[in-house]
Amino acid sequence: MAEQVMLPDPAMPHPPDFDGWTCPLPLRDHPAVVMGHGGGGQMSGELVEHLFLPAFANPVLGGLTDSAVFTLGEARLAFSTDSFVVQPLFFPGGSIGDLAVNGTVNDLAMSGAQAAYLSCGFILEEGVELTVVGRIATDLGAAARRAGVTIATGDTKVVDAGHGDGVYINTAGVGLVPAGVDIRPQRAAPGDVVIVSGQIGVHGIAIMSVREGISFGTEVVSDCAPLNGLVAAMLAACTDLHVLRDPTRGGVATSLNEIAKAAGVGIELIESALPVPETVANACAFLGLDPLYVANEGKLLAIVARDDADAVLAAMRADPLGADAAVIGECVEAHPGMVVTKTAFGATRVVDTPIGEQLPRIC
Repeated sequence: MAEQVMLPDPAMPHPPDFDGWTCPLPLRDHPAVVMGHGGGGQMSGELVEHLFLPAFANPVLGGLTDSAVFTLGEARLAFSTDSFVVQPLFFPGGSIGDLAVNGTVNDLAMSGAQAAYLSCGFILEEGVELTVVGRIATDLGAAARRAGVTIATGDTKVVDAGHGDGVYINTAGVGLVPAGVDIRPQRAAPGDVVIVSGQIGVHGIAIMSVREGISFGTEVVSDCAPLNGLVAAMLAACTDLHVLRDPTRGGVATSLNEIAKAAGVGIELIESALPVPETVANACAFLGLDPLYVANEGKLLAIVARDDADAVLAAMRADPLGADAAVIGECVEAHPGMVVTKTAFGATRVVDTPIGEQLPRIC
């Protein structure tokens, strides 16, 4: 039985504001930054490609992966940084503190690295209550302990009232990449299998339900979680994982498009195999969204050789964070750089990278 979608109460103090959810024009048509530049879609890619890469160009940065992998002395390290500006600061299933740890731990894990140390920078707006800051710090510390990572250094800045949004957090992390592990988007090859670790679209809908005051008949809880343990289990089953990616901003669709373009392969998804929970499907139908583009914070995509897929899938399903893992498609030689999905009616539709963003400020 489908769960009831509750329309927003007209009398509620802050009705949903749908203005500005998407930014339809690319970088070259904007003389100033717009929200779509931070949405993880085509506009984000153009900002990086045309502004940041020319300024910072170097071989390590050029890979444009979730974490940079390089050699320092005898060690092969992964290094990543991320900033968190989510509103609301607290949501079902977590807080900005949880996100700050899990986001960076997961970016490192997508290179096969186990995060060892994190830095943590707080940017506080004048007037934010210290009890709020304390609660976030407590969540952040607890999340670090769950992930087995140490907060080794940090920084605090305060900005004038009206020049922030309560609390922003930046984290950077470093970890060791195991010998023999080579995980990067360019390794996706025709014949490889695409696996997702569980139900998609949950985090974005959890954030939207709280921020806009919309009830979908039941509470949607974010999937925010550290994935380093799951990745370790997968590597124990198969060291030759080709690609890992956590589909955060822009969702599964954007992540797979980036992989397809980097590897020069096509990717074909099976619509009926996509694990979309009923609550997310109902919410997306109400909001006019596609679950493939909705953000996740505790899921990963894995692309592995077909011969290794059964072993990897079994290892994932033995872990609580991969219990619902499923094969959702494959890499093909046709339509290189493009992602398509096969519908239940036998039709094929293109799954492109979004231009701007569907759900702003989800991390």
